[in-house]
Amino acid sequence: MASGDITRLEVDAIVNAANSSLMGGGGVDGAIHRAGGPAIIEECRTIVSRHGPCAPGDAVATSAGLLPAHWVIHAVGPIFTDTDAARHDLTLASAYRRSIQVARELGAATVAFPNISTGVYGFPKERAAPIVIAAVSESVTGGSIIEVTFVCHDEENRRLYEVLLTPK
Repeated sequence: MASGDITRLEVDAIVNAANSSLMGGGGVDGAIHRAGGPAIIEECRTIVSRHGPCAPGDAVATSAGLLPAHWVIHAVGPIFTDTDAARHDLTLASAYRRSIQVARELGAATVAFPNISTGVYGFPKERAAPIVIAAVSESVTGGSIIEVTFVCHDEENRRLYEVLLTPK
C-alpha cells in the first residue's frame, strides 16, 4: 500500500480509474492523462473507435506515454447507487479482476491500483475496500503478478486498506 501520486510509480503497469469513453476526466484519470502526455489519449481514441466505449467492469491497456510505468490499464468501475448495490459490487470486483488479467496478458509483474469508483462515482469506501482486496487476492494467486500496490489518494481509503491488509 502506498499514498501519493500513482503517476510517479516505477511499476510495470498502473491502473487508471477510467470512464467508459477513455477520454480522461478528473481525479486520477485526468492526472494520468496529463502526466502521460498525448500518446495515451491517442491510443484510447483508437481503442474506442475500433471497439466502442469500455464497459463498466472491463479494462483495456495502452502504453504509458511519458510515465515511468510501461503500461496504463484503463479500468471502468461502476457509478454507485443504493438501488443496485449488489450489482455494483460485482462490477467493481470485475474491474479489478479484469485489470489483473490484462496485466498478465501484457507480462506485467508489478501493478499499482488507485481506488476505483470511490471518488465521484460514489462507491462507499468502506464497502469497496474488502471487495477490492478479495478480488485482487483471488486474481493474483498462482500467477505471474509478483507485487500489487494500492495507491490510496485520501486518508480514509488509506486507513481502510491498512486495517484490512495488516496481518492479524
